[in-house]
Amino acid sequence: MAVPARTCGASRPGPARTVLPWPRRGPRPGARSPASGPPRPRLLFLPPLLLLPLLAAPGASAYSFPQQHTMQHWARRLEQEIDGVMRIFGGVQQLREIYKDNRNLFEVQENEPQKLVEKVAGDIESLLDRKVQALKRLADAAENFQKAHRWQDNIKEEDIVYYDAKADAELDDPESEDVERGSKASTLRLDFIEDPNFKNKVNYSYTAVQIPTDIYKGSTVILNELNWTEALENVFTENRRQDPTLLWQVFGSATGVTRYYPATPWRAPKKIDLYDVRRRPWYIQGASSPKDMVIIVDVSGSVSGLTLKLMKTSVCEMLDTLSDDDYVNVASFNEKAQPVSCFTHLVQANVRNKKVFKEAVQGMVAKGTTGYKAGFEYAFDQLQNSNITRANCNKMIMMFTDGGEDRVQDVFEKYNWPNRTVRVFTFSVGQHNYDVTPLQWMACANKGYYFEIPSIGAIRINTQEYLDVLGRPMVLAGKEAKQVQWTNVYEDALGLGLVVTGTLPVFNLTQDGPGEKKNQLILGVMGIDVALNDIKRLTPNYTLGANGYVFAIDLNGYVLLHPNLKPQTTNFREPVTLDFLDAELEDENKEEIRRSMIDGNKGHKQIRTLVKSLDERYIDEVMRNYTWVPIRSTNYSLGLVLPPYSTFYLQANLSDQILQVKYFEFLLPSSFESEGHVFIAPREYCKDLNASDNNTEFLKNFIELMEKVTPDSKQCNNFLLHNLILDTGITQQLVERVWRDQDLNTYSLLAVFAATDGGITRIFPNKAAEDWTENPEPFNASFYRRSLDNRGYVFKPPHQDALLRPLELENDTVGILVSTAVELSLGGRTLRPAVVGVKLDLEAWAEKFKVLASNRTHQDQPQKQCGPSSHCEMDCEVNNEDLLCVLIDDGGFLVLSNQNHQWDQVGRFFSEVDANLMLALYNNSFYTRKESYDYQAACAPQPPGNLGAAPRGIFVPTVADFLNLAWWTSAAAWSLFQQLLYGLIYHSWFQADPAEAEGNPEARESSCVMKQTQYYFGSVNASYNAIIDCGNCSRLFHAQRLTNTNLLFVVAEKPLCSQCEAGRLLQKETHSDGPEQCELVQRPRYRRGPHICFDYNATEDTSDCGRGASFPPSLGILVSLQLLLLLGLPPRPQPQVHTHASHRP
Repeated sequence: MAVPARTCGASRPGPARTVLPWPRRGPRPGARSPASGPPRPRLLFLPPLLLLPLLAAPGASAYSFPQQHTMQHWARRLEQEIDGVMRIFGGVQQLREIYKDNRNLFEVQENEPQKLVEKVAGDIESLLDRKVQALKRLADAAENFQKAHRWQDNIKEEDIVYYDAKADAELDDPESEDVERGSKASTLRLDFIEDPNFKNKVNYSYTAVQIPTDIYKGSTVILNELNWTEALENVFTENRRQDPTLLWQVFGSATGVTRYYPATPWRAPKKIDLYDVRRRPWYIQGASSPKDMVIIVDVSGSVSGLTLKLMKTSVCEMLDTLSDDDYVNVASFNEKAQPVSCFTHLVQANVRNKKVFKEAVQGMVAKGTTGYKAGFEYAFDQLQNSNITRANCNKMIMMFTDGGEDRVQDVFEKYNWPNRTVRVFTFSVGQHNYDVTPLQWMACANKGYYFEIPSIGAIRINTQEYLDVLGRPMVLAGKEAKQVQWTNVYEDALGLGLVVTGTLPVFNLTQDGPGEKKNQLILGVMGIDVALNDIKRLTPNYTLGANGYVFAIDLNGYVLLHPNLKPQTTNFREPVTLDFLDAELEDENKEEIRRSMIDGNKGHKQIRTLVKSLDERYIDEVMRNYTWVPIRSTNYSLGLVLPPYSTFYLQANLSDQILQVKYFEFLLPSSFESEGHVFIAPREYCKDLNASDNNTEFLKNFIELMEKVTPDSKQCNNFLLHNLILDTGITQQLVERVWRDQDLNTYSLLAVFAATDGGITRIFPNKAAEDWTENPEPFNASFYRRSLDNRGYVFKPPHQDALLRPLELENDTVGILVSTAVELSLGGRTLRPAVVGVKLDLEAWAEKFKVLASNRTHQDQPQKQCGPSSHCEMDCEVNNEDLLCVLIDDGGFLVLSNQNHQWDQVGRFFSEVDANLMLALYNNSFYTRKESYDYQAACAPQPPGNLGAAPRGIFVPTVADFLNLAWWTSAAAWSLFQQLLYGLIYHSWFQADPAEAEGNPEARESSCVMKQTQYYFGSVNASYNAIIDCGNCSRLFHAQRLTNTNLLFVVAEKPLCSQCEAGRLLQKETHSDGPEQCELVQRPRYRRGPHICFDYNATEDTSDCGRGASFPPSLGILVSLQLLLLLGLPPRPQPQVHTHASHRP
């Protein structure tokens, strides 16, 4: 929409055809400092936009708002200026000629997606298969060793010699218990050597043993376990001899003992170590088939105080035994049953859903009467719902209660008998005198198990031992169940980083006697780790280009490999579960690709999709080719992503050693002054090359190594070395042909540069390298990757989180990168092997911008003046007090402004500069918003509130309580008496109250969800005039895309009043709870569970269902522990035996 206006003076000259030389200038005399003057008001944008009559700018009656064709004329001048500078200094055409002149020095190779992805999938399969063979040898040996082992009732600690991985840390602790110190007599002291493969000090001659803190090392069960597992040491060693690439080999026992090889000291936390192998993701996956679990919690009036807190904590611990292959729901019941959360059906037991449950459980309140029937009917209805996604394997109900008399036999007859397809586990919680026989009967009559949780110390052990029951059908299935499974990605507890683990269950092959039934206990799980970095090494690194990559997903759609798999913090207690659709920007095409990969299909698809820039500030719409195949013998699928321009790549062929030496000399710092500074990508060029984060030091290491070896050496990657040296020579020729003879100052340039696929970034002149902040690895530089994906010139202002100091502007240290890809066409094959660009002097180009968006053609022409009696169009130079002129990039960040006080805001999101105008641009479709979630962020812990809902295990009496006789005769004292009575009569387990969590994870930096918002150009391409309607405070503006750039040219009246407050668009990353989980579970993403399920065996003996326990604790220990519980002090663990009689062979 044009705004008619009259112009004064001569007719407007035609578009400028030449580049305007512009010497560098200092600050304009009298320029307003950023801090001067009051802040300018923001106005609210009110649609609809109106067609405008001629409007004069308020307060400047001699001037009118520029007409549309005037501003289009300014835009053309800007486009031509940018294009002219890039043609002269960018050297795109000249670099094309240089490549063609050196055509004999390289070959053009093709990436064939199908062949590539099949080869990588085959290599990964071979890698994992070697680990599988080692696993099978270990599992077979373990079963035979245990079968041959003779149980010793009188075994003593001094009879067993082993390396206790936690011994050194415990010996260094002056507060260690004497009983723990006494166990050191049988502990080996080892020497260790540093091994970079393990990122740790190791000893290859021994295994190490880790025993959970809450398990007594001197118990008969543990000592027998240590005795027979010692024989595994030789098998571990032999496995490593056959495959030196093996990393941790681990046996996790059902008793809690972990024996791993090679030996290394345990990474002890600052506080109590609560690591228990049985709660690790890989153990849980290997020990049982997937589960559908309904947890029902008794919240009747009798459940109050400590008992309710114990139940809440127990449910949370129970949830931690579930993996992403499992499904769960949690409900509370009294007379009626209801879900504790917004989830009305079984949901996947992923990290975010479990978090919802854990928070909801804290809100449970005790009231009403106990109604087991309501609870069980709700649970059975949940398990019978076939209209939802679920595990469809083991089905179970976990009931937590303080006791009751009703056996609800009619419910079981209706829903579960005679087939008993649902197991029932009952948990008697707290100190009480109720008859537990009905709870025992419920479990025994439904193939489950009965547990007792009298105190917080009993929670961990008793919420995980149900896995032994679920493992029975696996053991009875024998060889059929001996199948290796591969886990999700998770953090290795010993510091190896991100790993996946192959798991294989180990079964008890003993029999109770001749002709007796086969033992049905699982001994444990064998595991072998594979570091993700080892798998990544099998993928092509640099032939795919900067924007090509390989990825892999599992049956849940979680990524195993992906360039965006970068967890900022990892908690070894939780797996790293990043969905493919969260690793990338989700769309329908990617959903289809993900489904096909999960189903194990092959496929290829070219799609147009959105990608996020490396610095997460921009969104680009691009073309990508996806190709995928399954990785045989695993649950993984491998994908390859290639941009069309990466179909081909260059492979240097520098057979001429004289030429090698010549080009290599241009890497020497002595050549930098004349040829420009060179940064080399920190790649693994040779095995003996020492890495360094300092590029100058890395280059020095590289040069020193190259003086000893040749680029054709077998210890070096010849492809990388040859391409690096070739690109060194090619970029030097660009200096020689283009850059060296040009005066950068004349055109207000701070630097010119070129970056290549080969890993060279050359900056000219040499001194400009001092202010170069881009990544020396082009593939990790945002400007490089964006230039490849966008045609034309890509502007990148400096990233500003805070205002620049005026001094920095005066010293010309602030520059704006402008880059573009170099596209070659060689024999009909197109590729983009390099990016070239310039670095603009911000201040000088801001002045030049004013002239180009004015009625002057060059700096020497006088500014046009209009008198009071005549009208002229405003321009961006003369009327900068009334007219705002800016260049904004495609992400909405300020690039240039005619307002001197905004120069230090260049690089900031424009809404922070002019919220009113940015909102109008967004509402008029110049920008589109894309919101997504980062599930890998790290957040500082939230300070606990006064009304925090975190579970507390004990009641803490005040001083007044101690002085009050009534308190001693109340529930607290009765609780003490009950504890004593309970231990003496019922012989139930009693444990110390351990610290809340190892190292208190709540106090550490933890993973969290961050909401990201990016903006990118919308559908509007034409020139556009509009009004921001706000009564007397209305503003005119004009916006137009600059051809062949990522810039938007905007001219607007400056706001004059603050009657209308504008809404502010936010671009900054913000903390978030993520998308609403209650809504997400209604449309779950496609997944598949493991293809095997062992939940039933006709020969299973269900008679062992928890009718008793084995260890009567001493009266003295009980009294002291209960006092510690009442006082709220963290007691140290006492010697406890955690075992069932069934653990014995």
